[in-house]
Amino acid sequence: MMGVRIYHNSRCSKSRGTLELLRERGLEPEVVHYLDTPPSVEELKTLLRLLGMTPRQLLRTGEAEYEELGLADPAIADEGILQAMAAHPKLIERPIVVANGKAAIGRPPEAVLPILA
Repeated sequence: MMGVRIYHNSRCSKSRGTLELLRERGLEPEVVHYLDTPPSVEELKTLLRLLGMTPRQLLRTGEAEYEELGLADPAIADEGILQAMAAHPKLIERPIVVANGKAAIGRPPEAVLPILA
């Protein structure tokens, strides 16, 4: 298996659970603390392609920044959403696991299992 990467927030129970699940399966993923080292717009585009999602689908709508930046406005284009996520990584849904050329969001943690096979 190629390397496994997790975009991780240690304060998030789903993220901690997903990391634990990976380790229980004998995997030691590359841990990206994305709040400290936010993904670039290009990296976000790659993740979205692997996830099969749109930028708006990856947004955490419950974060204060979502309201403050007016991201509920449907007129905001994908590029604007990507810029907002790169500048405010709390807006990115988590955790994201990348393995075998695929990606999945660990909500629940078991949702990442299919990409590990």
